[in-house]
Amino acid sequence: MRAPHDQHFLVDTEAVERISGYADVSGRNVLEIGPGKGILTESLLRKGARVIAVELDGKLVPYLEKRFSGEVKSGNLTIVHGDAIRCEIPDFDLVVANLPYSASSKITFRLIGMGFEEAVLMYQKEFAMKMMALPGTSECGRLSVMVQTYAKVMPLLELLPSSFSPKPKVKSYVVRLTLKDELTYPINNRELYAIIVRELFSHRRKTIRKAVNISKNNIGIDESERILSCVSEDILKKRPQELTLKEFAELSNTASG
Repeated sequence: MRAPHDQHFLVDTEAVERISGYADVSGRNVLEIGPGKGILTESLLRKGARVIAVELDGKLVPYLEKRFSGEVKSGNLTIVHGDAIRCEIPDFDLVVANLPYSASSKITFRLIGMGFEEAVLMYQKEFAMKMMALPGTSECGRLSVMVQTYAKVMPLLELLPSSFSPKPKVKSYVVRLTLKDELTYPINNRELYAIIVRELFSHRRKTIRKAVNISKNNIGIDESERILSCVSEDILKKRPQELTLKEFAELSNTASG
């Protein structure tokens, strides 16, 4: 049985209490993406949060509105029917959510771009491991670099398939993301940085020199030439997964001129 919109509903009440307790939500505006049937929503509300719940499934929205009619009326719960990747979302302080597996990457990138104080997010375990992979190691990828450039990542909890209904085929993992007040390595142009990281990891088996040459039209002709002519050969001969965050920043800042 395939879960609607790739949702696997959390049913482990002990896990719910732990997840909702990882952040101090009392009196805060908390964004929850994919509330499903509301088990985590209820726990957040009980802990004093003002919840903004974004739900894609149109069949679940009326159910949530009925179940939490009192909280909606009081203003403690705002239900948004829409796709968290692109819909308008009211202002929030924190994020606590069991993210749909298939949209985890796009939602995470959007949340980082929007900004938050702290996020407690549940992912497919393999996805979470990639997110936490250290730059400069073979497991590192675009996700690792983009998340760790802007946020600190801390593992919190592993969950078995039995914690969900229907049961997924994989384990899940809860992590805490905390945005950095100041970037470890300043970036002059964040949009260009994201493009360079994306393009390099599209050719992760190539050296940086070859990957930049292949991606000139996407990175920009002038930007690519600056990289190739100004960045040291020690960096250009590496592959993307071998670069540190400092070296990614150097590439991007050199490209921006």
